[in-house]
Amino acid sequence: MKKFISFFLFAFFISHLAHAKLKVVTTTSDLASIASLVGGDLIEVKSLGKGTQDPHFLDAKPSYTVLVSQADLLIAVGLELEIGWMPVLQTQSRNPKVQINQRGYLEAWQEIPFLEIPSGRVDRSMGDVHSIGNPHYWLNPQNGLIMAKNIADRLKELDPQNAEIYQKNLNAFQTELQSRISAWQSQLKGMRGQKIITYHKTFNYFAEWAGLDVAGHIEPKPGIPPNAKHILEVQDQIRREHILLVITEAFNDPKPGLELSKKTGAKNIMLPTAVGGEPEIKTYFDLFDVIVKKIINII
Repeated sequence: MKKFISFFLFAFFISHLAHAKLKVVTTTSDLASIASLVGGDLIEVKSLGKGTQDPHFLDAKPSYTVLVSQADLLIAVGLELEIGWMPVLQTQSRNPKVQINQRGYLEAWQEIPFLEIPSGRVDRSMGDVHSIGNPHYWLNPQNGLIMAKNIADRLKELDPQNAEIYQKNLNAFQTELQSRISAWQSQLKGMRGQKIITYHKTFNYFAEWAGLDVAGHIEPKPGIPPNAKHILEVQDQIRREHILLVITEAFNDPKPGLELSKKTGAKNIMLPTAVGGEPEIKTYFDLFDVIVKKIINII
């Protein structure tokens, strides 16, 4: 009887392990949304960052360390976006699976063409310039297709027995996203070629995809708050070049954009940058639904 019970418990334990969900931790809510749609019921996803936060500047909280310590897969944006806090979490987690160059650590940028790759030496006098390129690539929805594939490929590698399911989920995600991309492009067709001003360089990937021309930024240098002199220069540029739209990320100071709008007549808009950035943004698809709707409604 004891042997039977022992065998039963052993078989139950092995069965449980075989069907245990992969624990996936992401640095941003967008990565979490894509991972959850690709992984489905086979994974458990937690995002460290919220959609209302600037992902450059998260704090390495003890609760984050706990999540990373338990992760089978840690997914990051990379391109130095999380450089101020991610390495600390990886070290403190003491989780060998999610360290750099391990299969449990993935930066989702593979095969994505970067914008603004510096041609020379980068130093602090240039502001918060990323030495590899602009890291805000998730805001081009075409890149979402690539990010999803990168995530699916790594899930298949870590959980090969469910590879077909991950591939099926990936196919469904890419089909839906491609359909929506066509709809968004149609809605934005009348905006192509329009010049815009943005607070930070967050929306440069989106602008390139949408055919918008980023003529300047509220920040004089990346990560450097604007001073009065620079605001006056941007005002003059808006008037001179007949710029119609000023965009500020929802987590940044709204006052400079409001001032520019008041002084020049340009439309001013606050835009979310991530899933969860507004209550109705539950998925990666919703993010672009909201961004596109806000832009076309204000012009």
